[in-house]
Amino acid sequence: MRRAAFTLVELLVVIGIIAILMGLLLPGVQKVRAAAAMIQCKNNLKQINLACMNYESVTGRLPPAIILPPDPLIGLNLHVAILPYLEQQAVYDQAAADSAAYPYTHIAPPHKGLKTLVKIFQCPADDRQAWLHRTSRGDVVALTGYLGVSGSGASHTNGVYVRYQTIRMADIRDGASQTLAWGERPPTPDYDTGWWYSSGYVAIAGYATLSVATSRDTSTGFSPGYDNCAFGPYDFVQGDINNRCDGYHFWSTHTGGAHFAIADGSVRFLKYSANSILPALATRSGGEVVSLPD
Repeated sequence: MRRAAFTLVELLVVIGIIAILMGLLLPGVQKVRAAAAMIQCKNNLKQINLACMNYESVTGRLPPAIILPPDPLIGLNLHVAILPYLEQQAVYDQAAADSAAYPYTHIAPPHKGLKTLVKIFQCPADDRQAWLHRTSRGDVVALTGYLGVSGSGASHTNGVYVRYQTIRMADIRDGASQTLAWGERPPTPDYDTGWWYSSGYVAIAGYATLSVATSRDTSTGFSPGYDNCAFGPYDFVQGDINNRCDGYHFWSTHTGGAHFAIADGSVRFLKYSANSILPALATRSGGEVVSLPD
């Protein structure tokens, strides 16, 4: 008895049908993954924002952009300050021990935090943030896609998280529901920016290793190797993970905009069409008449 089998033509037809089905299925899978990443990213920022509010409830002020003496973690940043409020007490204690042993926070060892991955600081839409990377200077670092908002531009200190200033919720006179507290900015391709564990200069927008301007400001403080980047202003627009100059503005690897944590504890996804009002939303008491877009 002859065994039934596909002819070559039938086999090619079956392969063609499978290819078509895969082509139809793949975009759906990608959309589901993108939606899941959006939800997780929003939740990360919400938890970070809540940690900052709990910090203020305990200390009477919002967490510092740069930790100052007499705190033993002097020189470290906003992300480190809120670790105990993110169920990361062990990482915080390690940072305190390492700071006591050696004050220069960009050296590992002893600063183990530089190489410690903290999932809540990672946006799942940017796979790079889930891994350690080597910077252009040879440092191995863990990354984040979330920065505190220091104000309306690179040279301004009119936002919620400002170096060398103590800010309280009561100081947000523009209204907590209309003021940005945290925003998304993916690390640059050389990984010279985007560290979660470092000095306060890389933790906030406006005073990062690369100055992150929310929009309407001339960027200052260029780092070596960034001389080809244009001076600002830099807009809130879609960036490219392969372009170092996109380190100067807020953006995300999501489609169409980026998440921002609002000072009232909520999180909003702002489309790039909000570019023109972003600087006003970034000030804590500028008196601007502007509202978050629907």
